[in-house]
This record gives sequence, structure tokens and C-alpha cells, in this order.
Amino acid sequence: MKGAKILWIDDEIDLLRIQILFLEEKGHSVTTCNNGYDAIEIVEEENFDIIFLDENMPGMSGLDVLPEIKQIRPGTPVVMITKNEEEDIMDEAIGSNINDYLLKPVNPKQILLTIKKNVDNKRLIQVKTTSNYRNEFRRISNLIRESRTSDDWINIYKRLVHWEIELSNSDDRTMDEIIKMQKEEANVAFCKFIKTEYVSWFDEDNEMRPKLPFDFFRKKVIPILDKGEKVFIIIIDNLRFDHWRTIRPLIENFMDVKEEEIWYSILPTSTQYARNSFFAGLTPLDISKRYPNFWLNDECEGRKNMYEKKLLEELFKRYRRKVKFAYKKVLDNKFGKKVVDNFSDLIQNQLSVIVYNFIDVLSHARTEMKMIRELAGDEQAYRALALTWFEYSPLLELFKKLAKYKIKTFITTDHGTVQVENPVKVIGDKKTSTNLRYKQGRNLSYKRNQVFEITKPQKAGLPVSNISSSYIFTYNRDFFAYPNNYNHYVRYYKDTFQHGGISLEEMLIPVITLFPKE
Repeated sequence: MKGAKILWIDDEIDLLRIQILFLEEKGHSVTTCNNGYDAIEIVEEENFDIIFLDENMPGMSGLDVLPEIKQIRPGTPVVMITKNEEEDIMDEAIGSNINDYLLKPVNPKQILLTIKKNVDNKRLIQVKTTSNYRNEFRRISNLIRESRTSDDWINIYKRLVHWEIELSNSDDRTMDEIIKMQKEEANVAFCKFIKTEYVSWFDEDNEMRPKLPFDFFRKKVIPILDKGEKVFIIIIDNLRFDHWRTIRPLIENFMDVKEEEIWYSILPTSTQYARNSFFAGLTPLDISKRYPNFWLNDECEGRKNMYEKKLLEELFKRYRRKVKFAYKKVLDNKFGKKVVDNFSDLIQNQLSVIVYNFIDVLSHARTEMKMIRELAGDEQAYRALALTWFEYSPLLELFKKLAKYKIKTFITTDHGTVQVENPVKVIGDKKTSTNLRYKQGRNLSYKRNQVFEITKPQKAGLPVSNISSSYIFTYNRDFFAYPNNYNHYVRYYKDTFQHGGISLEEMLIPVITLFPKE
């Protein structure tokens, strides 16, 4: 460990020679000071790795000096040393943002441990994190090779997200390429799994299929409503599991996480299909048959998810439930604040459903705006932007209000998104869908080994606009590009975040159950 530069402020500093000599023998540099006034001048002139501050000094006490130091050097850790064990003194010190405190008399090893904890802890954590991931790397690779079921893939994805976030919080970038390569290895194998298993999930007799969006209200919501309890549902478009893990600490200030699940989205992993399916409790094919007025095929003009509230009304009618519910779609902060202001009206309902579109808007803005593309240049930056938005959004205020009521709350989404990199050529006619990750239409021309094709869409719960129409989906980080103006098209969309195809990031979605803290 590199020696720390220390400032020690104590009116009896001469009595601490043993501790100071011990620290200097360990390679640390110690500057001493016996009063608060001189300490402030020293801190103004020099930067220190850590400051030890006596609480009980004549003239300016430690509690008087502390805010002055924090104003000059807000990032420097300050350790309060005191003889006083009174709770109000501790509360005041902690409230003034001390990093640690020690009770007199302090021995040299206590001081050394405090330095390690407050100065060198980040480096130690980085070293330990890197070491732990190296050990875990082989286990995850074995899991990837041995995976057979949908639950296996959920387990693998949870582990990958955990290590991706842990490593991204470190300044050590040596493992970035390793975790990226392992995630791509997992995605390649996952895509093979989906290619083999996906269509079978829509067999009525298949009891082994994973939970899908159209199961949500039947399995999660209706049983709670039947007990006479209230439910709040927040759907954040494009919310990936790593996004959830990033915002979770903020939510846990107010709510307890009762259950953290991962479900599967349906193909195409797009709002038109996955979210309509979520609200209807039906496959897209069944929606188009039962409610043709509420379904628009890809080639039709108009918004494809205009009837979510209507589909939810029809769901409750099919299950013969009379449910008083509110449905709100938040597209900007202004309306988000209005929802929070009208919270007391919302909770009069048995069920409140709020759709938040920010992360989806962010992914589209990143494609279209150079500044956003630079701000969200990679996965880590994309998570950071989502976290910053959430921290200052009306949605966090909504959670604070929910925390005061015994209302079971769900956070979920319809699909995730993936950063695309590799163009795959496709040719289609004018009626072919425009999504970069899937195509639906007839007369599609493509290389079969580069896509997952569904030539009989009805068997996968998908509607068709023409009897000869089929669906094709890209894998992993691929995206479709037309031969016309190919190079321009590739440059424009490469490294953007897209959805509609097959990847762990798009298909494995968080379903979180929250309840106010006890």
C-alpha cells in the first residue's frame, strides 16, 4: 500500500508521538496541528488523503472545524477522535458527514485499520473484485456450456449482470474485455437455446415454458385483487435487469424488495408485440383475432400501442372481475409531476398502472442525437444516464409517496434493449417492417444461418398480414441493413441501442415486487 498523506489535529498532539512514529515507520506522511484555526489554514494550502480530528479542543472544537474542512476539501475523509461517548455528539458528528470515528485512547493498529478502510478501501475492493471474477469466470463458462432450461439462463444472466456492474464500479479496466467476451459467449449460446425452444413455448401442453408477459396479470395481479388489496404497477419501457440493479439502492431507501424475478419477453421484443401482450393477457395472434380493432400490423399506419387501456379492460372482463383502475402513460417530466400531484386520487383505485417511457426515449435519442450518443457511449454510461434520470425524476417522488401506504407495487417492463454492432444484409419489399432487429413480411431475402426464422408465425403466437408472411430475427448484437446505401446505414446505426431481436438483454426482463418498509 502506498503511504497516505495524513493531517492529525489534536490539542494534545505531543502525547501522540508513539502513534505518529508508528505511522511514519509504515510509510505514511503525518502533518500535525494543535488547534482548529491553524488546521483550516493548512487544509486551504495542502491536500491530504485523510484527516484525524480531535472532537474536544479549546477555542474551535472539532465539531466547529469539521464543516470548515468539508467546505474546503469535501472529498477528503475525516475521522473524528473523541473521549465523549454521548449519543448526541455522535449524531452531530455523523450528521456533519464524518467518514469514521474512534474513541480515545486509540492504539496504532486502530489508526492503521482506519486508514486502510477510508483511503485504500477502493483499491482493495478493486483487487478483490477482479480476483473474485477471475475465480467465477470458469464457473460461469461451465454454466453456459451446461445450460439446458430457461431457468439456467436466468441464473447465468443474473451472474453476468452482477459482475458487469461490480467491475464497472472499479477503476481497473483490465477485465472489461473479459466480461464483454463472456457475455457475448453467453449470448451466442442463448440464441441457440431460443432457436431450439421458443416455438414450443406456445404449445398448450407445454408446462415447462417460462413466464411470459401475457401471464403477468393472471399470475401476479388478479390473486392480490381477489384478496381485496390494492396494487400499483409501474412499467418502465426498455428497463433492463442491469438498469433495475442500478436503481435498486435508491428504491430500497423507501421500499423493501419482496421478490426479484426475471421473466422472458416474447418475440419480437418490441412494444407493439410485448406490451400489447402484457396488457391483453394474450399472445399477439390472439389479440389480432379477438380484438382486430385494437391491433395494427407492422405495415399499418399509426401508433401500434394506442389501446393498452382497452386491452386491460377486456382482460378483466374475460376473467369476470370488476376492477376500478387508473391507467397513465408518462412521456415527459411535466406529466410525471402531474401524476405525483394527483397521487391521492390514484390510490382511490383498486389498481393503478403507470407506463414510463423515458429509457425507451433515451435509447432512441441516443440514435438520433450526437450529444446523447457521446454521453451514453457504452453499457456503463447507459446505466449511469438511466440512474441519473431516475434519481431526479418524478418517479422517485412517486415511490416516496407509495412508501407511506400498504400497497403492493410491481416494477417491470415489456422488453429490454441491446447495443448493436454487426450488420446483417436483408432484402424486402415496401411492406416489410422497418425494425432493425426483426423483419416481418413476404419475399424476404436473407442468409438463413444469420437469422432465426419463423415461417409459420401462428405457431409462435404471431399474426400475419399475408398468408405467405414470415418473421426473421437477428441474434446477439446483429442488426438488419439493406444493401441500398449500405455503408451510410451501417455507420448511422452501429453501436446504437435497439430492440426487437434475440439477446439476453432484450428477452430477460425484471419483474420486481415491492412493499413499503416495515
